[in-house]
Amino acid sequence: MPDKETIRRARKDKRQGKSASTQAGEFVREEFHHIREGKHGARSPEQAIAIGLSKARRAGVDMPPPKTGSAETRRKAERDEERGQSGRGRARSPRRSRAVRSALKREGRSAASPEAIGEHSHDVAVRRGPAARHRSAMKAARSRTRSQRSASAKKAARTRTRSGSSSRRPASRRARG
Repeated sequence: MPDKETIRRARKDKRQGKSASTQAGEFVREEFHHIREGKHGARSPEQAIAIGLSKARRAGVDMPPPKTGSAETRRKAERDEERGQSGRGRARSPRRSRAVRSALKREGRSAASPEAIGEHSHDVAVRRGPAARHRSAMKAARSRTRSQRSASAKKAARTRTRSGSSSRRPASRRARG
């Protein structure tokens, strides 16, 4: 059962017209938080994300089932979505609930570490390809104010200077300094 605060945040996102994946992100965030505080573990960041998405669908977030993945995964997502859209909540059997909780308790806690999440994000970004990453970056830039864009540009310049990466600058400017 998701926390009331998580449901409140997801509903607020919906009112603001944000996408279903943004609304579902609140549930994924909650799942990572549960792992970090030691409530239970997860085998990988992907498992934690899957649990969060399942909770989101059951809570009524209009997330369509994935187009890719196994037939079993799609069926499960469809079932979760139906349950969320029907509006009536049926309690899970106590025995099953206990079994799931004890199984997750035996898993490690490193799935929610910043390193594991960063690695997962990087893997997903690489799979998307450069064009998709560029579109995403441009979309993010449009949502920033002038001062935020300026701060980002300054930070990028500092990073380039620190790492010694001058391949983006023209040869004439590299020679000067």
